Order: sequence, then C-alpha cells, then structure tokens
Amino acid sequence: MGQAPMSAEIFDTEEGRRLREAESAGWRRWGPYLSERQWGTVREDYSADGDAWASFPHDQARSRAYRWGEDGIGGFCDAHQHWCLSLGLWNGADPILKERMFGLTNAEGNHGEDVKEVWWYLDATPTHSFQRMVYRYPQRAFPYAELLAENARRRDTPAPEYELADTGILAERRYFDVEIAYAKAGPDDILMRVAVHNRGPDEAALHVLPQLVARNIWSWGDGVEKPRVARWQAGQGVRAEHPGFAPRRFASLQPARVLFCENETNHRRLYGEGPDGAFKDAIGEHVLGGGASALPEAGTKCALWSEHRIGPGEALTLRYRWSPDGAAEMDETAFDALFAQRLSEADAFYAALQKDVPDADARLVQRQALGSLLWSKQVYHYDVKRWLDGDPGAPPPPRERLSGRNADWTHLSNADIILMPDKWEYPWYASWDLAFHAMSVAMIDPAFAKSQLLLLTREWYMHPSGQLPAYEWSFGDANPPIQAFAALRVYRMDEALTGRADRDFLERVFHKLMINFTWWVNRKDATDRNLFQGGFLGLDNIGVFDRSAPVPGGAKIEQSDGTAWMAMYALNLMRMALELARENKVYEDVASKFFEHFLAIASAMTHVGGSEAEKGGRGLWDEADGFFYDALVLPDGGETVLRVRSLVGLIPLCAVEVLDAGTAELFPAFAERLRWMLHHRPDLTGQVSRYGETGQDARLLLSLLRRQRMTALLKRMLNEGEFLSPHGLRSLSKAHETDPFEFDWAGRRYEVRYEPGTSDAGIFGGNSNWRGPVWMPLNFMLVEALLEFERFYGEDFAVECPTGSGRMTGLRDVAKDISRRLCALFLKDASGTRPAMAADGARDEADDDRISFNEFFHGETGQGLGASHQTGWTALVALLLQPRHTVRGQALPVSKP
Repeated sequence: MGQAPMSAEIFDTEEGRRLREAESAGWRRWGPYLSERQWGTVREDYSADGDAWASFPHDQARSRAYRWGEDGIGGFCDAHQHWCLSLGLWNGADPILKERMFGLTNAEGNHGEDVKEVWWYLDATPTHSFQRMVYRYPQRAFPYAELLAENARRRDTPAPEYELADTGILAERRYFDVEIAYAKAGPDDILMRVAVHNRGPDEAALHVLPQLVARNIWSWGDGVEKPRVARWQAGQGVRAEHPGFAPRRFASLQPARVLFCENETNHRRLYGEGPDGAFKDAIGEHVLGGGASALPEAGTKCALWSEHRIGPGEALTLRYRWSPDGAAEMDETAFDALFAQRLSEADAFYAALQKDVPDADARLVQRQALGSLLWSKQVYHYDVKRWLDGDPGAPPPPRERLSGRNADWTHLSNADIILMPDKWEYPWYASWDLAFHAMSVAMIDPAFAKSQLLLLTREWYMHPSGQLPAYEWSFGDANPPIQAFAALRVYRMDEALTGRADRDFLERVFHKLMINFTWWVNRKDATDRNLFQGGFLGLDNIGVFDRSAPVPGGAKIEQSDGTAWMAMYALNLMRMALELARENKVYEDVASKFFEHFLAIASAMTHVGGSEAEKGGRGLWDEADGFFYDALVLPDGGETVLRVRSLVGLIPLCAVEVLDAGTAELFPAFAERLRWMLHHRPDLTGQVSRYGETGQDARLLLSLLRRQRMTALLKRMLNEGEFLSPHGLRSLSKAHETDPFEFDWAGRRYEVRYEPGTSDAGIFGGNSNWRGPVWMPLNFMLVEALLEFERFYGEDFAVECPTGSGRMTGLRDVAKDISRRLCALFLKDASGTRPAMAADGARDEADDDRISFNEFFHGETGQGLGASHQTGWTALVALLLQPRHTVRGQALPVSKP
C-alpha cells in the first residue's frame, strides 16, 4: 500500500498534474462527449416494430429534436450534455447544411450500417486540455443520393462497399481539410480553433458555422425551464443562460454573423402540419437561402456564421471561445499562445509515457490510438422506464413496446460519460468492448479506467438478477464475461503507475462480479454440466448457426468459448480474492470456492477418463484434431460435434492463471484446500496442470490445457495455413477456404467458409464478419495468455513458430511475434505503406500520418474494414506497442520502473 511510485513520470508533467486534480478541479467537466450519430439509435426509437433506423432516419435529424442526446461534427460538451459545441459547414453546393456525419442504415448499406464520411482523430489528452481532429469536406455537392443508390444496387452481392472516394467527389483533391481543435484555458474556459486547408487546384467557397446548442430538455412535459441564447452586446458572440449553470459566453475572435433558432422539431416539414417558427433546421435554411429567411434574436441554438473564399493550397484559421460570463478578454496572440502551450504540455505528457518506445513511427501510432480512444468518450443518456412509458402530456408509445426490446430492463437509467466503441457506427456502450477500452485508457488515466469498469456494476446498470447490460439493441444479450480479466489488469497498471494498490476499487468490483458470475452459472448452464451456452458472445456469425437466436429444431449448443470464458472468469475471481486476502483472510475461502468452480468447468470441458456417469457425457476437446469444438445437443439427448476451427476453439487458452511461489505461506487456508482437492478429487484436478509439477521459481499452473494439448492447439494456431496471418490471428481457419464446414439440419444446409474480409453471410443483421478477419481484442487476450503461460514454463516450453518453419520458439517470443504482426497493421512498411490503410482511396501525402483504427482487418492483406473509427478496442495496439516491464511478478505495459 505504501510503496513509492514505480512509474510516475506522466503524473509529473503539467497534464499529469491536471489529471491528479481532475475531479476536484473539474478538468473533466468538458470534453468531446458529443455523439457523432444520435439518429437511428434505439433510445430515439418510439416505433411499434423496433426498427430504430427507420424510426429516426438521417433525413429527419436536421429538423427533429432529439429526446436523449445530441450529435455533431467535432463536438465538445459538458458532462451532462446541457451545452453542446460542434461545427457546421456549407460549400455552397450541398442541398443541406453539413452538421453531422452521413451514413447508411443497416438496410441501406451493402454490408450493414456504414458511415460515408472521412475524418481522423489526431490527438487528445486525458483531461481534454488539448484535442485535435481533421474532417474532410468535399468542395462539390455531397453525393448523398449516389451513395444510397449504388450501395442498394450492390446489396446481396459480394461487391465491396461503395465509399465516398469511389464516387470521384474527392478527385483532384477538391476538398477542404478542416482541422477542429480545442484547448482549455481553464477547467471551464474552452478555446475552439477551426483551421481550413483548401487542398484543391482552384479557389473555393466555404461557409463556416461553429454552433452552440442547448440539448432539448424542456419539450418533454417536466416543466423544466428553457435555456436561452441571446446576442452578447459587448462583443462578437452570444450570452447563454441555462438553469443550474452560471451564465456563459460564446464568441468569435473574427467578424461573424450571429444566427439563432430553437432546438425544437419542425413539425410542418416532417408531418405536413404544425406551427410556423424558426425550428432546429432554420439556420440551415437561412444560410442556404442566402440569408433571406427571418430568424429570431434569441433561441436555444445559435451559429457564428462567416463566409470565405480560399485559394488553392491556402489555409484559413478561425478562433472561437466558450467561456464563463465575465472572463477576461483574449486576443488572437493570447489565444495562439495558449494553444501552443497546451500542445507543448501534451507533447511532454506523451514523451513521458513513451520514453521506452524508441521508434518515432510507433510513438505516432500509439499516441493517435490513445488520442482517438479519448475522442470516443460520449455522454450516454437513456432511462428505459421513461422511454417505455413515454413523456407526460405526449401520446403514449405503442403498447407493443411493453413486451419488446429492453422491456425487462426498466431499472436501467444511464446518464454518464462512457468510452464508446465508435461514436458513429456504435454510439452506445457494449459491456465487453468497455472492458477493453478500460485496459487501454489505464495507460494514461487509470482513475477513469477504474470508473468505467465500476460503472456497469452499479444498480442503475446491472440487472437485479446480476446480469450486466450487453448493449442497447438488446441489454439482455450476453457479452463475454471479461470484466474481471480487465479489472485485474487495470488494478495492476494503476498500482504500477501510482505506487498504490487500490484495494477499495478491487473489492467493490469483485463483490458485484461475484453476483454476475452467479447469474451466469444459473442462467447459461442449461444442463447443469458446467458446459455453457451464452449466445453469440460478441462473435456474431463465427459459428454454424445464429448464436443470438434459438437453434432450429430445438437443439442447443454447448459452446467452447462460453465454457472457456467461464473457466477464465472463475480463475480471475480467484486471483482477485487472493489479492484481497493479503489484507483480509476471509477472502481465502472465497478464492477456494472459485478454484473449485474452475476445476468443475475444466473437467466438463476437457475430461478424459474418470466417471462418465458423473461427468454426464463428452467434453469439448477433440483428441484426434487437437482442437476444441462446439457440441450440438439434439432434442433426443444425442450430440454431434460442430467441427468448425475458429477462435472459439482457441479461447480456452485464455483460461490460465499462475500461482507464484509463496502462495502457501501467504494463503495457508487456500493452500490447504488446494492440497485436499489434489488428494481427494483427482478426477477433477487431473484434467488440469499437475500440482506436483512446478514451473520456474516453483510456480503452479491452473489452465484448461496441459502441455500435450497446449502443444497440439498451438500447432494449429501458429500454422500460416490456418490461423496465423501476416497481421495477427485470423478468426477462422484458412483451411475452411477450400474445405468449408457443411452441416445438414432441420431441413436446410449450413455452411461455414473462410472469408478474409467482409462476410457474405446474412447472419446477425448482415454486418457480421468473424469468418476470417483479424480482430484486435481476442488477439490481445491470446497474447496475454501466452505471457501468463510463459511465467510458468519459462524457457522449457518451445513450439514451432510458424508451424512447419523449423524455428523453435519460446512462448514469450511467440507472444512478441503475434504482437509484432498486429502492430505492423499500422506501422509503415519498407515501402512507407501502412497495411491497414493501403486500400484507402483519395489519400494524399498529408494522410500518411493520419491513422484510422478500424473495427477488424482483412485476414490476408491487413486492410482496415468495418467501422472506420472503432478505436475502442483497436486502441489495444497502444498496449502492444508499449514495452513491458515486470512489476510484482507481472509483465505490464508500463514505463520502466
């Protein structure tokens, strides 16, 4: 508890000092917490059929007030999303004002929903004292109709998605690169800088409209006082008043016209009847109409409008300030000096973090990964009971909703800042995504990482049954239970960075996860055999059937991954209990309980020999193939093996924990129970590592795999003709490219074929791609597993890597090799190309150091695919790029002590 800080350099920087006082001084009160898409979300859907995309389409977004949030381009808002800053643009040719990112819905896209815009997050600090991104805006009319029509034509074909660059709109570099940056002069004093670069060959016009919007909290029948934004007589800007907020000012440091309207629905445009007025879309109509329409002198939405003509290759910088009323004036010189200072402080912060990273390109990738992750924070507001019941005075929602989506989650009432997977494609949290986000952000902000892990265990998130909410499309779905895995790593990284083991955090999360573990045992082990189902478990279309739906014909799947996740969960909770037992010996008994849970699950999954009557049937390990497979349990009690070689069969590697020498002395009661089980229940303990066989430094191994089976499994995993690609581990064996798995059941034939890119299969909404591509999160977990195995085996365990190469390699070097392949997705190769972005269209030299962190990657080329800004879990590359150093026996991605 009282040891000196091991790696506190980042906290000795100016940004680090802000971070230490972030809560008390309010440095997190404002940030990039605005969504990039509020339309098309479940929380804005009040339809009877639950079609969220059709209920609130993009075409309505400019005219219809949102109920639960706001969106915008390059947005910045307060922690409650009362006041929202964002950027509006118009090139003089578009049919609408560009106020939000455009994309296609799940039904419109060739491979499901897909944003059709180009932007990059470039930098950010944990307190949001400095933020920077670039949005690419075409100079000609945005091809909305063409994108819709061509993707519709390609739907249900193997053709790739039709992207913005494919339309030719960006040819000859006829676009503006618009850099949106923020710097904080103080916790509540926000500077906004818009720098526009004309990359094209000709002069071009651009209208720039930074916007201030009050989220609509007054139209829903609660009697809430309406905010007001009115002209500020003392300067070029507005004064903003909001109930519960001190008055504020939004000002332009250069000439601008102030425009106002109400952030309210234009019923006449949407529904054909309603009152006249200057509603949500009035500013856009005014600008596109050449200023002819009348606007009020005050409202709840405003814009600071300026028109510019920018020559070829020229740049324009505009400055704005959002500050407390009464703040001292600031001129351009002071504004620019403050920006320069904050950038310098950000440089110093990342220099401290990266002092052990020698390669400049690796430092660039890591910094952008972490910066992009920080840009992915969003205020998430959703009260399910209020959403189901409707608002006072408004027509009640259709009664079908009371038995529809999320109807049994009426306790859930969220209003928090959460790290999102992707603020356009997935502007809602997912429980396992958030666990990965927490591990990455722990490198630079462990306090925030801990708060994210605790959040989903709070009473207004966790179901009374103990289930964690999966994601808003179906809170009752099941994501892999990796929260304990993440909590342990965040706990260890936090201790290494701060010098203090936060056992209060560990104990709080542990007690809630025990409840969740019990939910899993009670709900997902249908046959009481310690073989778990779980559903799709985040892997969408990886299997034969749609795992989010009942199997046709009344069969059930006993899932290799579901069972392995539970074995890992038991080990993680055992380790957490032992850590807590350092100060409270009561936890030794709890650790023993989870040790026994693990043994029961391990036996069911991997058993050979023993009492078949007791075990209730076969396990999931196939000795002949050297692989774990799912089993299909038939309605008559029979079983058949689903011989699909996928990540599902590699996940059992993740269930591993090494007990250090000295465990018996530290935890005598736990050690005594361990010895008792070894002596009295060899039928259980024989399925995992032999306790009489100790590893290096007298360590003990708990794992689903003993040496022989682990060797067989790694032989497949490290085979370049199966899982090992140039860019990490594929999600499906490449062997299924020429030998697809085929299965006849319930009157139809099912096929699983290797598809290295976006999938042709329509399972799980047509936007599921786990049949070949490389996915960062499970690759990261397998790297972590190999490093844990290496703690036990040391140099005594070597395998061929790659299989058939003749090169015998230790487990640490295998982990390094996989990490190297994953990092190479983003690092420049010998030709100066980043494989993940090699296929991106309409790139120029300015884009070489602008990195997209995609959702997943082509299993052969490494091309980035899926959501283009899923820096949530793809930010894990930042951890892989960080050299590891041993702290309390663990190799952690932290600076050298």
